[in-house]
Amino acid sequence: MCGIIGYTGHRPATQIIIEGLKRLEYRGYDSAGVAFCLQNKVHVFKSQGKLNNLENKLCSQEIYLTTTGIGHTRWATHGLPTEKNAHPHLSQNKRFALVHNGIIENFKELKHYLKDKGIQFNSDTDTEVLVQLIFYYHEQGKSILDAIYETLNQVKGSYAFALIECAHPNTIWAGRHSSPLILGIGQGENFIASDIPAFLNYTREVIFLEDNEIVELTPSTYQIYSLKNKKGISRKVTTINWDIQSAQKSGYKHFMLKEIFEQPKVIQDCLRGRIDECENTVLFSELENFPLPARLNIVACGTSFHAGMWAKYILEQIAHIPVEVDIASEFRYRNPLINKNDVIMVISQSGETADTLAGLRLAKEKNAKVIGLCNVVGSSIAREADVVIYTQAGPEISVASTKAMCSQMIMLFLLSLYWGNKKQLLTPNFKSQYIAHLLELPEQIETNLQIFHQKANHLAPKYSWANSFFYLGRGLNYPLALEGALKLKEISYIHAEGYAAGEMKHGPIALIDPQFPTFALAPEDELLPKMKSNLEEVQARGGKIIALTNINSKLEVDDPWIIPNFKSPFISFLILPALQLFAYEMAVYLGKDVDQPRNLAKSVTVE
Repeated sequence: MCGIIGYTGHRPATQIIIEGLKRLEYRGYDSAGVAFCLQNKVHVFKSQGKLNNLENKLCSQEIYLTTTGIGHTRWATHGLPTEKNAHPHLSQNKRFALVHNGIIENFKELKHYLKDKGIQFNSDTDTEVLVQLIFYYHEQGKSILDAIYETLNQVKGSYAFALIECAHPNTIWAGRHSSPLILGIGQGENFIASDIPAFLNYTREVIFLEDNEIVELTPSTYQIYSLKNKKGISRKVTTINWDIQSAQKSGYKHFMLKEIFEQPKVIQDCLRGRIDECENTVLFSELENFPLPARLNIVACGTSFHAGMWAKYILEQIAHIPVEVDIASEFRYRNPLINKNDVIMVISQSGETADTLAGLRLAKEKNAKVIGLCNVVGSSIAREADVVIYTQAGPEISVASTKAMCSQMIMLFLLSLYWGNKKQLLTPNFKSQYIAHLLELPEQIETNLQIFHQKANHLAPKYSWANSFFYLGRGLNYPLALEGALKLKEISYIHAEGYAAGEMKHGPIALIDPQFPTFALAPEDELLPKMKSNLEEVQARGGKIIALTNINSKLEVDDPWIIPNFKSPFISFLILPALQLFAYEMAVYLGKDVDQPRNLAKSVTVE
């Protein structure tokens, strides 16, 4: 969850590092710090809270001479979010400094071992074990690289780290295992970072480090080594085809709002190259030699889990494929019954979600086929799955995911059409209608987003008093109700419960009163009569209702929110941004930090 950046080159390093850390703020953090070598000494500056606190410390220092350094934003896992626990951490001799993302699971044993050797610790973190262990082995006469090898071979857990040492002021050592780390290749300068936006202002040439690899960087050179055999490794350089403007707000007040309004373009990007309009077929070249699933198990977390739940309805209806959907953190520990002919699909925006990645590895251990659905090229899931399908959503900066879910739903819908066609279940008329509706979606959403935004802006002050909300839906709208409730919780901090509407009378209805409003997903479909009955039960108990519905539904509620009568399941792509915009406007009205809600991080790379 932390953000790492390292720079070695010809520019003032601290400026580059601070700029890079700002571009990694979306990952969530509670403290920040930088370290650099100057005059045969390692200098460390760190602070609690936002980056401007760190900048205030740096502006009073003469630091412009240094051209190599490392920086970090920390989201606390071991030790309180205090300045002493902030990164970088120093070795006992104060000649090494290290930043780290991940969790060292055996840090207590290693700490005891080092204390017995006379090493003193200055923090409560697991990270400090790394720098102290490297220092210890270096003191025993090993080279820095060999000291790193020795250390990492003793470590259990996940890590991405960057290290400097004052006798080598223009060198950075870095490595990874189960946490993302990317090398940026420049002209007379090189970068290391947790994510591409950290250095995209300076280079588009990147190398995605693999697990159990170490890299040694100088301004003009880089060398990657295998942790297993210490041999040098060659890695392909990838050119990134989006620029830093894609990761900026483009005039919107928040990244979240920008990303909601990007959804029409996201759908266009998802559809590009996937539809043969002449043949009315869906194309997945990645799956041409992949077996048709007899049964599909979808494994995901959070918003991606809700996308998987939504897809279950579609895949079973269109492709007649039985689908199970598991929360990744439950899947990996329940000893699931997986056969070698089963197909597991893991969904993750970042491609680095720890529990989802662990589910992938469990499936591979049991010889199941794995499809990865993710947004980040070169991510761990993308590399480790048998087949990867990219969602093409572009960088998503806001912690609360919006366009990523839209892209996941589109790709899952396309998959249902692809597999349904492979099984010869779809008539020519069905295919032509569904493909036509898909191609209409971007314009439909584009036409309505501003109207939805105005409606959300109108409703937010009206319901800002609420401490709790019900979100109710049936069928395809049940997973969307869960997602609507999640968005409201994430960014406005209002307690919200998503429910299948038919379940309300089995207990939750006891909560209904005039102070507990309901947000109903009630489009004009075959389930509308049942939904009306549920909402009448809410009204009988004095509950106020907002209802996303269509003009002919004749719902009598406190606040009908009329959306176009688009055919199911396509209407889901109108309901989704409406839910997102309502949560967004509630958070803005209440003065919350929309893009970086408290206690949350973008990429959950630890359990």
